[in-house]
Amino acid sequence: MKRILYKLLPLLLLLLMAGGTVMARGSSDGKSKKTVIGVSLPTQREEIWVKGKEAMEAEAARLGVEIRIMLADADINVQASQVENLLSQGIDVLILAPVDSDAVSTLVDKAQADKVPVVCFARLAMNCKVDYYVTCDNIQVGELQGKYLIDNIPNGSNIIVMSGAPTDNLALLFKQGAMNIISPAAQAGKVKIVTELAVENWLPDNAMKIVENSLTQNRNNIQGILAPNDGTAGGAIQALDAQGLKGKVVVTGQDAEAAAIQRIIAGEQSMTIYKDIAAQAVATVQAAKQIAEGNRASLTISSRTTNKMMDVPTLNVPPTIITKENAAKFR
Repeated sequence: MKRILYKLLPLLLLLLMAGGTVMARGSSDGKSKKTVIGVSLPTQREEIWVKGKEAMEAEAARLGVEIRIMLADADINVQASQVENLLSQGIDVLILAPVDSDAVSTLVDKAQADKVPVVCFARLAMNCKVDYYVTCDNIQVGELQGKYLIDNIPNGSNIIVMSGAPTDNLALLFKQGAMNIISPAAQAGKVKIVTELAVENWLPDNAMKIVENSLTQNRNNIQGILAPNDGTAGGAIQALDAQGLKGKVVVTGQDAEAAAIQRIIAGEQSMTIYKDIAAQAVATVQAAKQIAEGNRASLTISSRTTNKMMDVPTLNVPPTIITKENAAKFR
């Protein structure tokens, strides 16, 4: 009997080990796989992208999803490499805020070929299949800027019209909205556009140079500046300050950066626009999770935004105008 047991013991051990392995596999297979979200952000140079990143990380932690964020430092080649890296890691969904709205189309095509849905955050990828887009009404943002400028300068004013980076689709929308208001005023002779230029890469230094040159060409006879965001507004105000004009020229902005709020309170910048980037970031992560887990039907769609290939389902977060009257609330 003992001999039989001794002979059977190795077999019993093997069976137990196999059973344990089967149980372990069953246990592993029984658990739902954690959703992995890859994110490519264009930069951390502006405060909005810093806030957006922080909000995404916090919401991912709250939802129990894994998030992998890469920062392109405003370089499309870096973003391309990073997106390819994320796709190679087997992510379930890609959140993308393009450095260059047109150039990223090949990256989006690659993601779709790998069956990875793409959600655009704040900036839209053009000429490609995008699953969802979270932003605010960017034409409305431009209209708010343009209306404030026109309403707060005298008839016959000379104005500088700047727009954001020509590679950024948002810049086109902001400009379109602003010109919806400014163009009729210019045609009616209320204002004269003496300079109209794009700010390469949204850099404040580039905005400062545009304003410096325009002030020189127009002998400081400038009453208003359409600055497309708070960074470029800061650059414009530096140029004005050098000529003793700080606080004497209407300067728009947007993003509600802390420095801009302080300039508004000090009377140096006229207005900014609060686009709740944290709310947009949270909504983007939530949408990415829903799409990755097959719950598209529960997505909220405010409108559809064309990207020259398709009308992308879009969630718009409303903007708020900030002036000296309410700036303290946003400090």
